[in-house]
Amino acid sequence: MSRFEEIDLSKVRTYSATERASKVRLDEIATPPQAGMTVREFLNSLPRILKADDLKGVAKAVVEARKKGKPVIVMLGGHVIKTGCAPILADLAGKGFITHFASNGAVAIHDTELARFGHTSEDVAVQLEDGSFGMADDTAGFVNAAARHAHDRKEGFGEAVGALLIDEDAPYLDRALLAVSYKLGIPYTLHVAIGTDIVHQHPTADGSAIGDSSLRDFRIFCATVAKLGNGGVVLNLGSAVIMPEVFLKALSVARNLGNRVVDFTTANFDMIQHYRPTVNVVNRPVIPGGKGYSITGHHEIMIPLLAAAILETAEKD
Repeated sequence: MSRFEEIDLSKVRTYSATERASKVRLDEIATPPQAGMTVREFLNSLPRILKADDLKGVAKAVVEARKKGKPVIVMLGGHVIKTGCAPILADLAGKGFITHFASNGAVAIHDTELARFGHTSEDVAVQLEDGSFGMADDTAGFVNAAARHAHDRKEGFGEAVGALLIDEDAPYLDRALLAVSYKLGIPYTLHVAIGTDIVHQHPTADGSAIGDSSLRDFRIFCATVAKLGNGGVVLNLGSAVIMPEVFLKALSVARNLGNRVVDFTTANFDMIQHYRPTVNVVNRPVIPGGKGYSITGHHEIMIPLLAAAILETAEKD
């Protein structure tokens, strides 16, 4: 016999599971995938539960936003470009599902290198040892020239990079979000933190030009954020710090100036969920009204899935 008292379970109250409210029902569970399925059949086979259902919810919000003529802002971190997702986003923009791109400076660097050279992303660990990391003068010269161009002409930084890529007739323009955005006539705003990008360690870097053009892009971004209310969408794809911080300030500016920016949708897609995207994109902005989503996964899988869900939702509707 144990030395310790045991509770008596003989009198616990019970009920029948047939009468209980349950969170998962048979009509919500997955259908096994089959060889030769269409994309629509595959999406319909997913469970109507948790993140699979959230993915469809984000896609529906994007489609509904465009029906209402509301902005769909896509904020980017550098790994989205490095994982090969730019053509997918460019296609969505070309079909009218994205109306504004916004990114940190790293995105512009990878985007322009792919457009000009067909490759990007150096081996940081190896090149850091001898101090050659980030010392590509053709990349730095181009991006820094765009900053001066934007400063001199009072244009946005992203706008200037896109224009210079087109003027140069870079060989892979169709792969560059900056160039595609310029051709489509939609904003691509660059939000730069001085010292975070390899182009800042070059003698061609002009702090006044970089700061002036990036601040102009912040004002352009604020103007789009001000129009989000009643149905717009903000997607943060892979930016852990800069874009969530920029978005929060832009939202404050928009509301401060009297714009009723409520009842919109936000979503954070990333490999892991960080603090700033969670609070600054998913939670705080929609407290007065709206819905925020967090979806975790690798960009090279989740962004194509999201794009497919958007296109199929639009076709179905």
